[in-house]
Amino acid sequence: MSTTDQPGTDRAPLRAAIVGTGAVAHLHAQAIADDPRIDLVAVSNRGEARRTEFADRYDVPGRYATHTDLLAAERVDLAVLCTPPDLHRQQTLDAYAAGAHVLCEKPPALSLAELDDMQAAADAAGRAFAIVFQQRTGTAAAHVKRLLDSGALGRPLLAQCQTLWHRGDDYYGVDWRGTWDGEGGGTTLGHGIHQMDLLAHLLGDWAEVDARLWRVARDIEMEDVSTAVVRFANGVVAQAVSSVLSPRQTSVVRVDCERATVEVEHLYGHAAPNWRVTPAPGVPEDEVASWAFPADDEPSGHTPLVRAVVDALWDGTPMPDLVTHARRPLELVTAIYASATYGRPITHADLDGDERFRTSLVADVTDVRPA
Repeated sequence: MSTTDQPGTDRAPLRAAIVGTGAVAHLHAQAIADDPRIDLVAVSNRGEARRTEFADRYDVPGRYATHTDLLAAERVDLAVLCTPPDLHRQQTLDAYAAGAHVLCEKPPALSLAELDDMQAAADAAGRAFAIVFQQRTGTAAAHVKRLLDSGALGRPLLAQCQTLWHRGDDYYGVDWRGTWDGEGGGTTLGHGIHQMDLLAHLLGDWAEVDARLWRVARDIEMEDVSTAVVRFANGVVAQAVSSVLSPRQTSVVRVDCERATVEVEHLYGHAAPNWRVTPAPGVPEDEVASWAFPADDEPSGHTPLVRAVVDALWDGTPMPDLVTHARRPLELVTAIYASATYGRPITHADLDGDERFRTSLVADVTDVRPA
């Protein structure tokens, strides 16, 4: 019996396993270590040295070469997938077959078809499917979402979404990076998806995407820059730019509303000082004061995200918005790739009827590198 099914409050901690021990796995291990309701009982990695080093650092008893070995030997409540995205689908299906819930790093899958398979397996097993988009988390982001949802800032009108990062040739030296088969997509999927997910978390569903993919400098199969205009279902018009060519790195989300502009600028994580609300002319000072951010501030990151997952498992409640809606950001990214390929705006109906982009993100990229 899973510990999540045991009655009463005097219960043993949930049992977690981490699949893959790369850089992001450390963030999960640290978040798990901070929560007494969950223990990290096993890890897997094909590389013995990396597996052992990680397990020793976090005092993990179970150490396995593969996730299948781990799932066969251990009773796991939560499988945390920290592997390259091309492995996520099969690892998720295997975890559900073993009775575990899943927390999956982004991007959750390489196609909408893969993602649908993962969600169907979760539903059939009666297990949770949680995803990692940690930019949704943090006290300040939650405060801004409440302001927008309540209408306090007026109707949202215009938005900007910029992921201006820098990744050199050495970054693409890893064999699976820079390839459609390994990464599934370029900077739009691998990097820009974070800020676009935060924007969609704040504004809701998208309605139409008009986009281009560019190969400006890097010797890779996919894009190193993308540009898109996104129309949201609530009428907001947004511009989204993703890049791995920007020496001054920054991540920006800005929403211009009738009564205020709200914006955040950061790099890989944000807290209250990164956010700003600028009132429109004529807004009363007492109203502006009511928009102030909470004094107690928790930054975005893996710790509040993992805690939200553990809260739901511990209490037996549905997973919160912070870790659900996996399809929305992947749909948005898919629409960018489809629009760039077909040279026209893309809607939900277009994606629903398009087998090519339901099963793959391989797209047409305009190469403007010097000959």
